[in-house]
Amino acid sequence: MARPDQSEEKRRQLLPIVAKTFAEFGYRRTTTAELAKSCAVRENILYRLWPNKKAMFIAAIEYVYDLSMETWQTILTGESRTSTTAERVLDYEARHHGEFGLYRIVFAGLSETDDPEIRGTLKTMFSRFHRFIRDEMKSHGQRARPLSGREKPGDDVLAWAIVALGTMANITREIGLLSNPKRRRLISDVGRLLLDECID
Repeated sequence: MARPDQSEEKRRQLLPIVAKTFAEFGYRRTTTAELAKSCAVRENILYRLWPNKKAMFIAAIEYVYDLSMETWQTILTGESRTSTTAERVLDYEARHHGEFGLYRIVFAGLSETDDPEIRGTLKTMFSRFHRFIRDEMKSHGQRARPLSGREKPGDDVLAWAIVALGTMANITREIGLLSNPKRRRLISDVGRLLLDECID
């Protein structure tokens, strides 16, 4: 009797290590030998799980999104009478945004956008982040207290501004532009202003 295929489980186990290695060395400097060493497996094991290094890198980009969503879903399932889910996600990100360094995978991918598969994966990832944030901001706008009657920016614009805020926070971390406390304030204070803009 044939043994069951355990490839999916093995991919799931190794993907955090693969992602961490790409985050540390970038796409170009990461070799499959380095990936195998980090995963404590032979290279041929990696090639049984992914067809090539690019497929491993694309899986790492997707992992960035999946890990964020897994974390946020935990926050969303909690109940609160004093804050909306958007506020709770923002508070979490103000404290923890970028602490694992996985944003460096996305930055490495941005230098590889001539490759249509990598560009498409990044586009999908950013669009999914945007959609999630937009939906949470809409929900926040319906639950929170109204502001003045002036015309508000659209939900799409506000959601992209939150995505941009997170990206900028990562850049300031990467080049040492802001201290950790200032970066937390940037996300918390500016994020709160953007959330307030979506209130109906």
